[in-house]
Amino acid sequence: MAVVANQPAVRAGAIDVAAADKAAHFIQVADSFHLPLVFLTDNPGVLAGTASERAGILRAGARMFAAQGPGPHNQGPGHASRERAHGFGSFAMSRSRSTVRPSRWAPPGVTLGAMGARGAGDAVRADDDTAEAIAESRGHRRLPLSVPVGGFDEVVAPGELRDVLLGAVRRGLSRRQQAPEPTARTAIAP
Repeated sequence: MAVVANQPAVRAGAIDVAAADKAAHFIQVADSFHLPLVFLTDNPGVLAGTASERAGILRAGARMFAAQGPGPHNQGPGHASRERAHGFGSFAMSRSRSTVRPSRWAPPGVTLGAMGARGAGDAVRADDDTAEAIAESRGHRRLPLSVPVGGFDEVVAPGELRDVLLGAVRRGLSRRQQAPEPTARTAIAP
């Protein structure tokens, strides 16, 4: 199994050009070895700013998204959001190009959307009271413990996520029809 995850302790987990290129290459290598993929997401999206845009974040993010096209890795366990999933970064980390819909899990309290509450307040140039009201309303939209919503199949307690992922890996391995061997199904970019 191949795991694609971001590091929320570095730049809050935002995907920058180097991270997107590294992830795209990793996904292509995993595909060539028939490895199932699991995505663990906790990010505020792609790295914002003019420097990031000049460096080509949209092109790099698109490359990461395109690397997830049809292939054997689509038979993998799925996608789990840990705390938040915002903007194009969450889209690039969601396996949305799968031909077979992967399983999707989230813990209670995960936040989803185009941006976080602080970013939404800044985007509309809200005063402090309005920004606080936006943050409070976003807090009420967190996932409850037992209701699958937001495109997720199951809301899983954080302590149970490991067991859920291992069960999905076991199910995925039992579906395999032949032993994996490297193939040149896709070109691996340098």
